[in-house]
Amino acid sequence: MVDVAGPASVGLGDGAAPPGMLTGDRQGPWQRLVLAVFIAVPSLAVPAAVWIAWGWGVSWRDVAIAAVLYVVTGSGITAGFHRHFTHGSFRARRGLRIALAIAGSLAIEGPVIRWVADHRKHHQFSDRDGDPHSPWRYGTSAWAVAKGLVWAHVGWMFEPAQAPQHRYAPDLLADRDVVRVSRSFPLWVAVSLLLPAACGGLLALSWQGALTGFFWGGLVRIGLLHHVTWSVNSVCHVFGKRQFASRDRSTNVWWLALPSLGESWHNLHHAEPTSARHGVLRGQLDPSARLIRIWEAIGWAWDVRWPDPARIAARRLTP
Repeated sequence: MVDVAGPASVGLGDGAAPPGMLTGDRQGPWQRLVLAVFIAVPSLAVPAAVWIAWGWGVSWRDVAIAAVLYVVTGSGITAGFHRHFTHGSFRARRGLRIALAIAGSLAIEGPVIRWVADHRKHHQFSDRDGDPHSPWRYGTSAWAVAKGLVWAHVGWMFEPAQAPQHRYAPDLLADRDVVRVSRSFPLWVAVSLLLPAACGGLLALSWQGALTGFFWGGLVRIGLLHHVTWSVNSVCHVFGKRQFASRDRSTNVWWLALPSLGESWHNLHHAEPTSARHGVLRGQLDPSARLIRIWEAIGWAWDVRWPDPARIAARRLTP
């Protein structure tokens, strides 16, 4: 296992972009408006869900739809967008690779190539000038960190200029399957919203089932997953424990481990970016690593970069 961010080390020069490859590297006002809607509506659905569940309850059908889609789309982000596409933690068969690109897209966190480019840039400049979403952007005072947490959690996404895809994701731009999935992002947004409604309607044989399926399996599930993912950017660079040596302020946050499917063991990730497992210490649950292990066992994944005990021990800071 090498101590780099993975495929991000490829093509990081400042050469001119090939024609058409900068599409999506700058956001206009309408794009930011659409982004605001897709952030605000699921976010508002989460507190509304508490009120609705308290007053009217929630059916096991809706809980099941939301839970299954949360795991599928969340794994698309953690094992797919992050560990596979961004860092090359494992190689995957074509079918699994396409499935991971689609599953991650259903989380509605942006097209796969855009997501990867932003995250690779984050690793190149983590918690330094150039990092797209460092919570230490404004300084170290209490007020500065409070502003930085908001910035790292959601504010950075509204920046007009974005990480150039030709520079940070040239390998994905050369992959026809990934490009097709990335360009079809509006389709995956529609599927992510309509699929839970269809499942709810068919299982309940009613329009009410479709409506509640859309609410719990669509809006609430998306809102929860968004804020868990964004918490890795914000919370996991300020709070928690630093158990491994890294060049930034990344931390491990235990209470986010299950909701984030193992991503909140973020300090180890920044110490060893290409590792397929982030939770390497006793008791550190990492469901995404377990999933990768299953894929490896059945031949869907190979060249998996499991952590090297000697390297882990060398980077260890605390017992």
